[in-house]
Amino acid sequence: MTTSPPRPQEVTGGLPPLLPGPRRLLKHPRLMHYNRLAALVLLANATFAWAFWPLDAATLGHAALANLALAVVVRQQYVINLLFRLATSAPTTWPLRIRWTLGKVYHFGGLHVGGALAGTAWFLAATITASDGPTQAVGWTLIALLALVVATALPPFRSRRHDDFEKIHRFGGWGALALFWTHTLLSPSGPWEVGVLAVVTFSVALPWLRLRKVDVHLERPSSHVVLARFDHGETPFAGSSTAISRSPLREWHSFANVPTPGESGFRLTISRAGDWTGSFIDDLPRQVWVKGITTAGVANIEVLFTKVIYVATGSGIGPCLPHLLAAQVPSRLVWATRDPRATYGDALVDEILAVQPDARIWDTSRHGKPDMVRLAHEAYRDFGAEAVICISNKKLTWQVVHGLERRGIPAYGAIWDS
Repeated sequence: MTTSPPRPQEVTGGLPPLLPGPRRLLKHPRLMHYNRLAALVLLANATFAWAFWPLDAATLGHAALANLALAVVVRQQYVINLLFRLATSAPTTWPLRIRWTLGKVYHFGGLHVGGALAGTAWFLAATITASDGPTQAVGWTLIALLALVVATALPPFRSRRHDDFEKIHRFGGWGALALFWTHTLLSPSGPWEVGVLAVVTFSVALPWLRLRKVDVHLERPSSHVVLARFDHGETPFAGSSTAISRSPLREWHSFANVPTPGESGFRLTISRAGDWTGSFIDDLPRQVWVKGITTAGVANIEVLFTKVIYVATGSGIGPCLPHLLAAQVPSRLVWATRDPRATYGDALVDEILAVQPDARIWDTSRHGKPDMVRLAHEAYRDFGAEAVICISNKKLTWQVVHGLERRGIPAYGAIWDS
């Protein structure tokens, strides 16, 4: 473990040169795979409209339903796990460029966005051309609701008022689904429309069918963090996440599962990062609600590479820890945090060092905030890694990911699309 600041030559050590202009342009945040997938869905729909226009009312309705089904189903936990399983099945003998792209599987949310936007546009066209009074009335009500859901999902609103976004998305989505059923039953429809709606409805309901209240044992090593232990009959796979809540209809928060090899149950590392987590740490509830299916997280892409670097700040160590403990892929940890032993407890730090004796742990209370891009690159270079996985806040994650990708180094981190 390294806790002292680097020597001057390490601080001034140069980063690799930037990629040539055209390749570097593709690494721009606005051209990340998430946005490319959304654009691809919209382009496919625009091509279909251009090739077959004008379209009759039935075709417009089918296009709307197909796109909105895509938007819903691609967010279903079993589908997410399947996408990860398919993407990470590639052997490490494949060319790095292919594995680099497959590692971006967690950008699948772009399909959700593209499908939602295209489906809303198709349904607007179908409603405008509708002639039946009751059907048109339901259609315009549904258009208004879809417009509200889309508008409040835009980044400016979602980032400033995330709790409101979450409620509108949940209840607005349920309301839209009910209106879709009403619209379908009022319109001439066949088994295809009913079948697709049934699949969408089941996809939405499935996580809630697994809703339950479970006991939780909490350890609070400091006022900044709590370690939540669960053992209610589930031992999730390393790198997955679980959503918990104290009020299931109001808000949910997902945290990375930390199973201990050879033991049942799992842990969550919850740091103070807002009202909900602050109240959780201060109140120490004895029970919480859990729902849904254990879902793969970004770090599961590690198996695509021969060696990886984990870069974490603060409680970002939580999503990294299960992979470090499982040691499925050779890895090296770079962790910047405030006074790690006082904040997270000796037991957790010792557990990390037991599996990562060469970890670089930077104490920000003693040395200030480091240049994480340089630390990540130094670890990547010295360890001979193929990729870097960063778990941190949004600003720093994007600094590390895009700072490295623009220099030709595969890098991955959360994209905050939920």
